Amino acid sequence: MTDTASTPAAARPVIRKLTFADLRFVLAAGLADFRKAPQFVLFFSAVYVLGGFGMLSLGAGHVSWTLATSLGFPLIAPFAAAGLYEVSRRIETGQPLHWGSVLGIVWQERTRQLPWLGAIIVIYFLFWTFLAHMIFALFMGLTTMTNVSQSWDVFLTPNGLTMIAVELAVGGVLAFLLFALTVISLPLVLDREVDFVTAMMISLDVVRQNIVVMLCWASLIAVLTLVALLPWFLGLIVVLPLLGHATWHLYRRALQ
Repeated sequence: MTDTASTPAAARPVIRKLTFADLRFVLAAGLADFRKAPQFVLFFSAVYVLGGFGMLSLGAGHVSWTLATSLGFPLIAPFAAAGLYEVSRRIETGQPLHWGSVLGIVWQERTRQLPWLGAIIVIYFLFWTFLAHMIFALFMGLTTMTNVSQSWDVFLTPNGLTMIAVELAVGGVLAFLLFALTVISLPLVLDREVDFVTAMMISLDVVRQNIVVMLCWASLIAVLTLVALLPWFLGLIVVLPLLGHATWHLYRRALQ
């Protein structure tokens, strides 16, 4: 086991070495939590599903609504995740599951470190949006555009295919960096008294010291989420709570 070193040892948790067996364990534990508290699963997953529908319906043809929902969603989503983490924490410690106690914890998080992490996600989202537009303009700025709902031919040109490849490569790197910053820090700030900057640094350390396992975990999240999006976001009702509960257990396995 390796101890992180930028703050006093007593104040920082010990990072454990993760294996693929740990990933199987956390998925099984997440599924068990899912089955034990389906009412909370449905409630918090509805935040994600309704948020997806809201972005589609409110944003259709209205740039301002698209921007508003896109910026608001990353601020709300961590609080829904905190609800799932709190459910898993209570199941783990044998505490009763009551709506008042679970939602009360989520409400209390508004004055702690979680909003700062939500703000970081929003800033990150804005940066990626700007960068994606820059990449598009770089490759397609002088191309005569057509209505993509009628023809995708413009994206099948050499410039179009190169642009797609660059967008995917850059987006993948940025997505993994955001994953590394938040995968442990989100449950950490709920569970312990730690500031969001320290929590993100600890999260980065966990990913760095378990890079192969965490790459596989990030890839699994991406694949499952993509599959869940296909049936009009409805798959998120199952996938996101499962991943949320599993992430709590991954955090518990990763830190001592």
